[in-house]
Amino acid sequence: MKRPVMLAGIGLVWGALIAFGTQVLLRYESSPGMPGTPPSRWPLVSILVRPSDKFTLVVLTHPDCPCTRASLAELETLMAQAQGKLVAFILFSKPGASAAEVRSSDLWKKAAIIPGVSTLYDNHGVATGQFGGHVSGQTMLYDPEGKLVFSGGLTSGRGRQGYSAGADAVLKKVNGGPRAPVSTPVFGCALHDPGALALKEDPLWEQ
Repeated sequence: MKRPVMLAGIGLVWGALIAFGTQVLLRYESSPGMPGTPPSRWPLVSILVRPSDKFTLVVLTHPDCPCTRASLAELETLMAQAQGKLVAFILFSKPGASAAEVRSSDLWKKAAIIPGVSTLYDNHGVATGQFGGHVSGQTMLYDPEGKLVFSGGLTSGRGRQGYSAGADAVLKKVNGGPRAPVSTPVFGCALHDPGALALKEDPLWEQ
């Protein structure tokens, strides 16, 4: 009798641990990062050259953030649907990293092949700071006059692909569609390198 009871007890504990781990992961995936504070008008001085006849999208990216893979997948779909009305800049920044290191990352290579997208190495994170970003995946949309019309993320969760209010809002604003939100949560890793605290807050950094 003792053995079946012991096995049943182990099974209950194991099941509880699985349920707890699943709950923690789901909570983490749906927890947004710190929202950005982008300028309401396009900066007077910038390394990015904004066209005056199209909408301009700026995406702030850390080259090691696994969550941002989903953001780039959504961006690729978005660029195809915008039908030439939108240009996008992806700013890559990583404290202490060389340009060669950043450009050799998988995220850089994935971003570089998206039509209509320009990838730039943001040395020392100067432009990233200029656009007020804190989380990888932070996206800002500026209209042809240089006015900020959207700020947020392109995914509905960390590393989650599929429909998102952010990508939908960008597309509606570019195409002059119905009213769309001007901001959405951003789901991604911190733009700074992960220390002990960041690893605790963003466990996906370890993958």
